[in-house]
Amino acid sequence: MLKQQGRTIAAFLWAADLTSALAALTMAYWLRSVVLPKLFPRAFPTGLFELSYYLVLAGPIVVIWTALLFALGAYRSRRTAGLKDEIALITRVAATGTVFLTLLVFGFRWEFISRPFLLIFFALDVALGISVRLLVRLVARRVRAAGLNYRTVVLVGDTQRARAMARLIHEHGWWGFRILGVVREHPADPPGSPSADLPVLGTLEEFPAILANHAVDEVILTVDKGELEKLEEVFLLCEKMGVRTRLVLDFFPHVFAHVSLEEFQGTPLLTFSTVPGDDLALVLKRGMDIALSIVLGALYTVPVIVSAALIRLSSKGPAFFQQTRCGLNGRPFTLFKLRTMVDGADEKLSEVAHLNEHDGPVFKAADDPRVTPLGRFIRRFSLDEAPQFWNVLKGEMSLVGPRPPTPEELVRYQEWHRRRLSMKPGVTGLWQVSGRNDILDFDEWMELDLAYIDNWSLGLDVKILLRTIPAVLVGKGAR
Repeated sequence: MLKQQGRTIAAFLWAADLTSALAALTMAYWLRSVVLPKLFPRAFPTGLFELSYYLVLAGPIVVIWTALLFALGAYRSRRTAGLKDEIALITRVAATGTVFLTLLVFGFRWEFISRPFLLIFFALDVALGISVRLLVRLVARRVRAAGLNYRTVVLVGDTQRARAMARLIHEHGWWGFRILGVVREHPADPPGSPSADLPVLGTLEEFPAILANHAVDEVILTVDKGELEKLEEVFLLCEKMGVRTRLVLDFFPHVFAHVSLEEFQGTPLLTFSTVPGDDLALVLKRGMDIALSIVLGALYTVPVIVSAALIRLSSKGPAFFQQTRCGLNGRPFTLFKLRTMVDGADEKLSEVAHLNEHDGPVFKAADDPRVTPLGRFIRRFSLDEAPQFWNVLKGEMSLVGPRPPTPEELVRYQEWHRRRLSMKPGVTGLWQVSGRNDILDFDEWMELDLAYIDNWSLGLDVKILLRTIPAVLVGKGAR
C-alpha cells in the first residue's frame, strides 16, 4: 500500500515538475516577446518568432528534465530533506538542463531561438520549480499533522542513540514518522537505562512476533558498534518481510567526512569522504575547466608569446619555467609558467631564505632579488600563470582549487594540511581572492583551502573566477 502510494506521489511530482518547466517555456516566450520589448525597447527592439517555433524545445525539455530528475533522485523519499536541499536540487536540474538545451540549440543551429530567452527560461524554471516543491512540502506537512500519510517506526537498541533518534523524530513532526517503541537487546535493563522513556515492545528474541503483530513500516537500528554482529537475523527478517531497515552510523562522532553507501560487485561498502561526492557537478566542473581553459588560452596566446620573447631578450635562460608540483592526492606533475626569475633561481633559494615573510614550508618575499624587473610586471598581472591552462586541459589542474605545493613543501606538511590535496589544484582559488600574498599565516592559508573543499559547489567556483578577474586586471595583492 505504502509503495503504491509512494509511486503515486512520485508520478504526481514528476508531472508537476514537467508542467512547471513547460510553463517556464511559455512564460519566458511571453516575457521576451511582449513584456521586455515594451519595457526596454532599446535593449530588445524586436519580438521573437511565433510561439510554434519555440515549442520545438518542449520535447527535449521533457526528455532532458525527466532524465536529470530521476538521475538526481528527485523522487526518492524526501521526508527528511531540508528546504535547502530541495532548492539545490531544482537549481541543479534547471542549470544542467539549460546547458544541454543550449548545446542542442547550437548543435542543430536553431538560430531562431533567442539567447536571452534561454536565460529567462532558466530563471523562471528555477522559480516555478521551487514554488512547486514549497507547495508540496506545505501540503505534506498539513496532511501529516492531521495524522495521515505517516510511517510507523521501531527502534532496535536500548542505547543513547535510540533516545537521540526518538528526540530527532519528535522534533521534526513534519517528517511523518510515528515511533511504535523500542526493541531491547537484553531481557531486562535497570531503571534509568537510555531507552527507559520509550515504549518497550520487547527484546530481540521477540522481534519476529513484534513484526508480525504490528504494522511496521521501518526499523531503525540504534545499537552500539560492538552489537552489530547480533543483528544479522534482524536484517534478514526485515528483508524477508519487506520492511525498510536503517542503521544509525554515528560510531565515530568526531569524524566529519560525508558518508555514502557504495557497492562493489554485490559487496556493500560504507564510504567516508571529505571531498565533494556530487558526480554530476564534478563532471560539469571538468567541462567548465576544458571550455574556459581553451577560451582563456586563446585570449592569452599573444600576451604569452610577447612576454616569452621579452623574457628571452632581457635575461639569460628559457622563456618558460617547469617545476615538479604535487597534484591530486600528491600525484607529481610538471607545472608550466613563464619564467619571472633569473635562470637557476631554485639553486639560490638558500641565499634568500632569510627574506621569507611566510611561516610554514612556503617561501614568499616581497623583495625577492631573484625576480627580474620584467618578471615583476608579468607577475603583477598574473601573466606567468597563463601556461597553466595547458595543465588544466591535461587534467592535472583545475581552474579553481588549492595551489599545488612542491615536493619539498609537502614533506613539511602537518597531517591536517595534506587534506588540501584531496581536490585537484587550481590556477586560482579562495586563498588568492581573499588577499593572496597578503595572508602570511600558513595555517590560515590552509584553513581557507579546506573551507573551499568543505563548501565546494559550482556556484563557488564561478564566484571565485569572477572575483579573480578584477584582482588580475589591477594586480591586487600580487607581487
